[in-house]
Amino acid sequence: MEIGSYSDQSKSTFCLVDEDHTFANSVRFALNQDPRVTFCGYSIPHPSVTQVNIRVQTTGDPAKEVMKDGCQDLMRMCQHIRSSFTDAFIDFKRTKTDTKQDMDTK
Repeated sequence: MEIGSYSDQSKSTFCLVDEDHTFANSVRFALNQDPRVTFCGYSIPHPSVTQVNIRVQTTGDPAKEVMKDGCQDLMRMCQHIRSSFTDAFIDFKRTKTDTKQDMDTK
């Protein structure tokens, strides 16, 4: 849900349900890397409520578009980390298997 001004679309607060610090801090980080963002922060109204409010203020671009771009950037970062981890794990397993085969032949 977006809470913002109809007259100034460069400032909005996004209310995300069923989220916590993990997602909110990651989105905040991604958005603060964007040069269009002048401010981005988040708050959790109450510890027992699984809801976060993310405030986005931009240099003039619609906050809704910047938020969408930030989430897409975060998704790309996660995909890169996952593929890097998978590649490293495969290399590790291959190295371990090669080392075991070398020891078996001696």
